Amino acid sequence: MKARMEFRTVIRLVLVWIGISFHIMLLVNCAKIPDGWTADGSLDSSLPLTLRIYKHHVEMNNGIVKLQLSNPSGLITGVGYGGIENVLEYRYKETRRGYWDIVWSNPKTRNGFFSTLESTNFKVIAKTKNHIEVSFTKTWNSSLGDKAPPLNIDKRFIMLRGVSGFYSYAIFEHLKGWPDLNIDEARIAFKLHQNMFHYMAVSDNLQRIMPTDYDRTRGQVLDYKEAVLLTNPANSTLKRQVDDKYQYSYESKDNHVHGWISSSPRVGFWVITPSDEFRAGGPVKQDLTSHVGPTSLAIFFSGHYAGPNFGVKLRNGEAWKKVFGPVFIYMNSDSGNKPISLWEDAKQQMAIETKKWPYDFPSSKDIPRANQRGAISGRLLIHDRYINRSLIPAKSAYIGLAPPGDVGSWQEDTKGYQFWTQTDEKGHFTIKNIREGRYNLYGWVPGIMGDYKYGNDVIIKPGTQTTVGDIVYDPPRNGPTLWEIGIPDRSAAEFFVPDPNPKLMTNLHINGTEKFRQYGLWDRYTDLYPTHDLVYTVGTSDYRKDWFFAHVNRKVGVHDYKPTTWQISFDLRNVIRTGTYTLRLALASANYGEIQVRMNNPYSRRPQFTTRRIGRDNAIARHGIHGLYSLYSVKFSGFQLVNGRNTIYLKQSRDEGPFIGIMYDYIRFEGPSQEYYH
Repeated sequence: MKARMEFRTVIRLVLVWIGISFHIMLLVNCAKIPDGWTADGSLDSSLPLTLRIYKHHVEMNNGIVKLQLSNPSGLITGVGYGGIENVLEYRYKETRRGYWDIVWSNPKTRNGFFSTLESTNFKVIAKTKNHIEVSFTKTWNSSLGDKAPPLNIDKRFIMLRGVSGFYSYAIFEHLKGWPDLNIDEARIAFKLHQNMFHYMAVSDNLQRIMPTDYDRTRGQVLDYKEAVLLTNPANSTLKRQVDDKYQYSYESKDNHVHGWISSSPRVGFWVITPSDEFRAGGPVKQDLTSHVGPTSLAIFFSGHYAGPNFGVKLRNGEAWKKVFGPVFIYMNSDSGNKPISLWEDAKQQMAIETKKWPYDFPSSKDIPRANQRGAISGRLLIHDRYINRSLIPAKSAYIGLAPPGDVGSWQEDTKGYQFWTQTDEKGHFTIKNIREGRYNLYGWVPGIMGDYKYGNDVIIKPGTQTTVGDIVYDPPRNGPTLWEIGIPDRSAAEFFVPDPNPKLMTNLHINGTEKFRQYGLWDRYTDLYPTHDLVYTVGTSDYRKDWFFAHVNRKVGVHDYKPTTWQISFDLRNVIRTGTYTLRLALASANYGEIQVRMNNPYSRRPQFTTRRIGRDNAIARHGIHGLYSLYSVKFSGFQLVNGRNTIYLKQSRDEGPFIGIMYDYIRFEGPSQEYYH
């Protein structure tokens, strides 16, 4: 009996000792300084870079971040940070965690394919104590036929000593004589750990706690599959809200950092794009950022907000080569409990990366250094005698170099590089770090209608500064402004954007800005104008309250829609019968719409003017307050007008659905030129 009691006592002591040891181990681990950090909380740049090459994987590690890539396919299978083995969703197959991808097709067969660009060859490009760069390549040959896009692919990954992240870029090449090819989209995608990342940030105003993929599967799909009403989310505060990846789209000029934050442990994962030169469509082209998954994207071009014709189209054996990136994947952490601190740090890192551009560490000769680039400077002036008889500076104008083309062609360009800036108060501009090549100089001025194009090609040579001096933009104008609606800024944001349906809201923005990102606003037109269409009276109506942001159809049944006709009523005195009056229609977006224009007779069989069916940018459905810009001019003889009340009828004549329509940027009615008044 006594021996049995002594044995039990020994067992208890052993268990107590194990428990104490376990708690000591926990305390030690909690107090342990994470890999890559010093005791004062700063990054430890003394840690060495390592590169380990295995049969099926390649591992790059700088003591702060560990990057694992599949060998030789070059897929991103793991990102370790701060003691976390993998911030990617390791429960997914290795082929679904992180990857470069394109959407491509053979224009003859029109069959579309999604490719993660799995490579067949691996090579170490550089390995020093401060810099590791590896390459994963795939070379096309005719034996592959239609099984692979006719492209040579070189995917690069770079890790630097003491840097909390890694860089990636890719080189796409289509050699002369190769088969025709369409590339509709190119990007990098990251699928993050679902149990960690729940807070997303795209901008100061566009950030929030996000639903999960599982929440979406239990929700109600709305007018299209991307939009889901959350009916039973795990986080009850999200119940009855709408989630749609297009709500998180952003313009290229503002989309330089976005990502996700994990609350436990406190870690941020950020996609930083330090330059727009390799993006397509100019500075205001919109595209996806981060969305439910949790997913983060680095998109270089896609047809979103532009249409299916937007993309790289290679025909008749055309040779083409372009570098996409580098982009920087940044990791950060802190011990606080507010997402704002990690977001602010990510913005600071974005500013640092932007100042470092062009990077001097990529090994490829296809990425020119700063001393291999050129610059251009000048001043843009506006000549519009109906605003000012003297030349006026083009204040805050967007000025850019893009491949040669027609006026405004930059907004649909995908093959080349683009370089943009904004002018100062006096119209002066300087664009630096331009790749060598032949360009056209384009521009537009907020507050002024139309597009500018410099008359001569611009040749940029390495190490040279090109000066164009004072250049003058003559915007479209036939006569004095009799009335106008809106602001010529390529956006419909100044018009009336309604509150969303209370049953279809999203608590999306911190300060309630950008109401146009709410779901279902197209159907609010029917709620506001159930039987009669919009009538705008010049001199009485206010476009901020009385001009609906999108000219859409009226819903007349569960799935039926009816064309709508808007009216602009205005008074004229002393009509010049022999004069010519001009209606300017600047459109911010068009999606399979057609605007027919009639003057003073809505029932005339033939309209005075029609745009015919135009546009496929789908900005109405995708919560984008603009898509592609276009401009139309309609001339009226003075004999078509009357002294007194006149009415212009704008009919959107296509009735195929809720997303068919137009967004106006600006409307102006001009009188005859001044010589009629003298």
